[in-house]
Amino acid sequence: MANNHFYRGRPNNRFKPKEQKIYTRVNFQIKVPNVRVVQEDGTQMGVMATDAARKIAYDQGLDLVEIVPNANPPVCKLTNYDKFRYEQKQKEKDAKKVQKDKMIETKEIRLRPCTQANDIEVKGNTIIRFLAEGKKVLVSLEYKKRELSHREEGYKIINQLLAMVKDHTAVEMSPKMEGNRLVCRLAPKVKEGSANVSV
Repeated sequence: MANNHFYRGRPNNRFKPKEQKIYTRVNFQIKVPNVRVVQEDGTQMGVMATDAARKIAYDQGLDLVEIVPNANPPVCKLTNYDKFRYEQKQKEKDAKKVQKDKMIETKEIRLRPCTQANDIEVKGNTIIRFLAEGKKVLVSLEYKKRELSHREEGYKIINQLLAMVKDHTAVEMSPKMEGNRLVCRLAPKVKEGSANVSV
């Protein structure tokens, strides 16, 4: 019989290690003997001793900031560290915003050139409801082969629908042809006064 002392069993997911934060080394935190140096404007200065790079940074009133730690040798930039941190935070903030935008659900409303006025009204109310729920809306109007010669009918319907919902939406993509479909994309309208104003 196996010794129970050595039986580990199944791993417990409650004790998963936390994600490690990536820290940026700066100035005397950089311990490697040589680094590849880049100036603040992007000009390459080449590989040099780390002590020499630190001295150049000090003489210019800047910091030596490690920006590509896994390179051989690591790449460092001559820049103001506070400014560098601010720019990195802004990039992270923008990346999160893009990710959030991608996560916003998009609903599709389908139309035909022969869609009647009462159906357009119903679809308009549906779009307003989706927008009020914070969702984006893709409006698509499909043409059959013979209908492609009368595309203006589709544009009339789309424009009529846009006029109905104009107070509730911001048009992300104006009506345009994609293959045999006329499409446009709508997003919820930002309410006036909801944005923060910095003084």
